[in-house]
Amino acid sequence: MVGPEDTATAGGPLTTAAPAALAETLEAMGAGAYVVDEQGFIVAVNTRAEHLLGRSAAELLGHDAHDLLHRGPEGQPLPRTQCAMRQAFHAGRTAQHEEDWFAHSSGEVLRISWLITPFAVGDGSAGTLVVFHPADHPDDPAPRPRPPASRRLTELQRLALLAETTTRLTSTLDVDEALHRLVALIVPRLADWAVVDLITERDEVWRTLVVHAENDKLVQREELQGPMPPVPEESQMPLSRALRGVSATLAGPQTYRRAPDSGIAVEQRHLFEATGIHSAAIAPIRSTRAVLGALTVGRGDNLADFTPEDLPLIEDIARRAGLALDNARLYQRQRKVAETMQNHLLPQMPGVPGLEMTVRYVPAPESSQVGGDWYDAFPLSDESTALAIGDVVGHDLEAAAGMAQVRNMLRAYAWSQKEPPSRIVERLDGAIQHITDVAMATMIFARIEPAENGHWLLSWTNAGHPPPLLVSKDGLTSYLTDGHGILLGTQSNISRPDADTLLPPGSTLVLYTDGLIEEPRQTLDEGLNRLRQHAAALAHRPLASFTDHLLRRVRPVGNDDDVALLALRVPRT
Repeated sequence: MVGPEDTATAGGPLTTAAPAALAETLEAMGAGAYVVDEQGFIVAVNTRAEHLLGRSAAELLGHDAHDLLHRGPEGQPLPRTQCAMRQAFHAGRTAQHEEDWFAHSSGEVLRISWLITPFAVGDGSAGTLVVFHPADHPDDPAPRPRPPASRRLTELQRLALLAETTTRLTSTLDVDEALHRLVALIVPRLADWAVVDLITERDEVWRTLVVHAENDKLVQREELQGPMPPVPEESQMPLSRALRGVSATLAGPQTYRRAPDSGIAVEQRHLFEATGIHSAAIAPIRSTRAVLGALTVGRGDNLADFTPEDLPLIEDIARRAGLALDNARLYQRQRKVAETMQNHLLPQMPGVPGLEMTVRYVPAPESSQVGGDWYDAFPLSDESTALAIGDVVGHDLEAAAGMAQVRNMLRAYAWSQKEPPSRIVERLDGAIQHITDVAMATMIFARIEPAENGHWLLSWTNAGHPPPLLVSKDGLTSYLTDGHGILLGTQSNISRPDADTLLPPGSTLVLYTDGLIEEPRQTLDEGLNRLRQHAAALAHRPLASFTDHLLRRVRPVGNDDDVALLALRVPRT
C-alpha cells in the first residue's frame, strides 16, 4: 500500500506530483477520494480509495478515471455517453449518485455511491473531486429520505463541502474575496442566511457580511451590516461567547427575547427580527493565534431547525475560514508595510531642464511588494545628472534593505568624488563587500550632460547589467554594449571600463532590469529582441505612454521577478 506521502505518477498527460496539502486534504476524508484534472486524469488519491479499489497510488495516478474505473453493473465497459459521472464532470457541476459501479483490481465490480464537485488543485488549476464509498447492499432497507427543505447533508456532501472550503478559501490572500467565497459555500447549500462578524485590529466588532439566498441569488443586506457594540466579558449569549472563542452553539429568536445583557444582544435581536431566521448556529472564527470573529448560519422560510449534530460541521467550516482569513490578514498587513517601505526607498525623479524622464516599478507577483530592483536619478556637484539602474539579488525585504544601502552609498560617492562612472562603481564595489550584507548586485551608473547641437553626452559603466537601449526618433534601435564589466560583489578587483555616446535630439534611452526581458524557456536574446521591436514601434508616443505600453507588451506574462524601468528622452530641436 502506498502512503499519502507517495506522490509519484504513472503515465497520462499530468506527470507532476500532487501537492502535499492536497494529499493531506484527501487523507482527512473518511471515504475513498481522488482528484482528476481538466482532462479526467487522476492526479491525487487517498489511501482509503486505494484500499477500496485494491489498487496502489502508482496504479491509479496519471490514468483516465473513466477508462480505468467506470463500469456497468456486469463489469462491462461503460460508454462515456451513458456515464452519469462523466456527464457531471463535463458540466462542471456538483452531482451525486446512490448506485454505480467501479472496477476492482480483482476483476469484479464494486457497487458504490459517489459525489463529485469542482475542486481547485494546489497549483491553482481547475480539477474535480470524486468522493465514494461502498453502497448499501440491495437487500438492506433503504433509509427514509429526509425532506429536501431540511438542508441536511449526507456524509459525502459534508466531506465535499469541507474539502471545497479548504481549497477555495486558501487559494486567495484577499480578505474580502475569502469572505464572499465563504458565504457562497454555505448559502444555500447549508442555510439561507450567512452572517460574518469580524474583530478588527483595534478589538472592535464589525458586522462585515449579511447575505441571504433569494431566488438562487445571493443578496447582500448592507443595511444590517456595520459597527457592533463591544464584546462583553461575562455574557453567556451565543454570539458573545463565539466572539470570545467559545465553541459553537444553537440560537433562535427566543434566545434574545429575554432582557438583553449587552449591546450585542440588542443587535442580535434586531437581526432575528429583520431576517426571519428561526434557527441559527453560531461558531467562532479563530486562527491558531487569536479569535478573528464569528460565523452565524441561519435558516428561515420552511427549512428545518439546526440540531446539535450540525455543530461539528459548522465549527469545522469556521475553523478553516479562520486559518484562511488569518493568512490573508497577515499578507495584507505585510503588503501594506512593504508598499510604504518601497515608496520611501524609490526616489522621486529630479527635474532636469531639457530632458524628459519617467520611471516605473512593478513588484514580483509572489513577493511582498518590495524587492532588490531599483532606479535613481539625481544632480551632481558639477551640474551634470546621475542615472542609475540596479538589481540586488532577491525580491524580498532583505533585498530591498540591501538595495537602499547600495543606492545611498552610490549617491554619496557620486556627489563627493568628481570621477568617471567606472571609478565611482569601483569604490562602491569595494565598500559593499565590507559594510553591507549584499552578496551580489548588477547596475549601470551613468552621467548625462548637455552637448552641442541639441545632443546630450552620456557616459556610463555597466556592472553585469542588461545593456541600455537607445531608440532614435525614427525608430532605429541600438543596444549600448560598451562599458560592460563584471557584476558587484565578486571581489575580483578588476578595473572597470567606461563608455560614452551622444544621444541625438528626439531619442529615447531605456534603462531596465532583467525582469522585463527574462522569461522561462526563452533565451536572453529573444527577450532583448522583443524589447527592441516594441520600443521601436512605440518611439512616436509621448514618454509616459511609451513607458506604460512598453511594460505591458514586453514584460512576460509568467514573470516572477520585479521590474524597474527608467526612460529618458532628449527633446527634438
